[in-house]
This record gives sequence, C-alpha cells and structure tokens, in this order.
Amino acid sequence: MLKKERYKYFVEYFSKNQPNAVTELHYNSPYQLLVAVILSAQCTDKRINQVTPKLFERFPDAASLAASDADEIFPYIRSVSYPNNKAKHLAGMGKLLMENFNGVVPSDLKDLQTLPGVGRKTANVIASVVFDAPAIAVDTHVFRVSNRIGLTTRATTPLAVEKQLVEYLPQDTLAIAHHWLILHGRYICVARTPKCEICPLTWFCKYYEQHNTEKALLKAEAAKQKKAEAAKKKRTLNTISKELKKRSVDKNN
Repeated sequence: MLKKERYKYFVEYFSKNQPNAVTELHYNSPYQLLVAVILSAQCTDKRINQVTPKLFERFPDAASLAASDADEIFPYIRSVSYPNNKAKHLAGMGKLLMENFNGVVPSDLKDLQTLPGVGRKTANVIASVVFDAPAIAVDTHVFRVSNRIGLTTRATTPLAVEKQLVEYLPQDTLAIAHHWLILHGRYICVARTPKCEICPLTWFCKYYEQHNTEKALLKAEAAKQKKAEAAKKKRTLNTISKELKKRSVDKNN
C-alpha cells in the first residue's frame, strides 16, 4: 500500500469517527494550557488534571506565577514526575512571560521556545490547540503510532516524524491529527501489547500486516508446539527421576 493511501484512509476514518477530538488536559485559558503541558512531560494527563485545580487557584495567571518561586510552587506539584525541575521551569516561565510578553502567551513557535520548560513539542501543542496553527506535536504516542501504522518511514526522531506528518497530512487536519494519534496510542495502540484485536485500523496498518502474515502465524504455531514438547519432555524426565529415587530408597531398605 502506498503511503498516500494510508494517509487517506487514516484521515477518512478519524474524520468520521472522532471529528471533535481534543486534548484531555483541563484548562480554561492559554496560560493554563501552557502550565498543564509543561507539567505533562513524562506524566499522565490524569495526574496533571488532579494537580492543576489547586495550582491554578493559587496561581491563576502569569503575574501570580512570576511573583512566586520554585519552593512555593513545589508543594502543589509534588506528585507529578520531576517536580523539582518543573517547579523551576514554571517559576522561570512566569517571569519571562511577564517580562517579555506582558503576561500573554505568544503564538509564535520561536517565542514560545524561549520560555523555560517549553521545547518544540510543547510549543507545537500551544500553537495548534490555542492558535489553530498548522503544527503537530510529536510525543511518545504520536511517534509510536505513526511508525506502527506506516504513516512514517525510517523516522527515528520526533523531528523526522513531525516533518513527514506535516508533508503528507492535509494542513487543515494537522492540529486534530495530533489528538487522533495520541488517543489511539493511549487506549488502543499501547506500547507493550497493542490491542490489535479491537483496532479499526488493522486493514491498512503496517505493524499488523507484518505481525499477522501467514509466515508469522506459522512461526508462532511452531514455537508454541516446540514449547509444549519441551514441557512434556521435562515432565517425563521428572517422572523418571522420581521413579529412580524411589527404587534407590527401596533397595537400600
């Protein structure tokens, strides 16, 4: 199957079945989303949503965050991953947001990446979600699912994945495609054991094709048979060993 065809089927399926996919992070302003995304690095959205209500109550805007320091922020985020570093990032982000952007979250990718804790992925999330920019953020889910489905080829870095997705996806789908890939990776195409048995994309998925060919199935069946034979042999040897021990005891008596 050609790559363009995979993209066509991918967009058609999700446009029909998940036309309103959005981030699972809870926020009410660009500032809140920026804070939540910084905190979400290597942490679950569920955990971040548990932490942010009290954090936003104490630090409702960039000005209040800028007036604080890492030590004051830390207790509110102690349960997220890497809380020390993230507390420092938030304190620094608040100060630079006030000093350089008058407390307003910038829309430009380069400006966003000048803020502490904001890399390319976070900047792309803000640009696409808040400002509807044609950008796509590549996190672990997007990286994994894109490669598995076959949307990307020989893409070994997040930037390589991003470039291929931007090249082949229709520009008006880039922002929502980010959510499609994340949600699919979070609930179906999971890292260790993808749930292929319930996946609606298997008919054009490269991973499924490679792991479910006739050859692969025969190989799996042969391995299963070999394992069963080894177990049977082990049981036989154990039985013989017990019988020999029993005879040795009877002879000595």
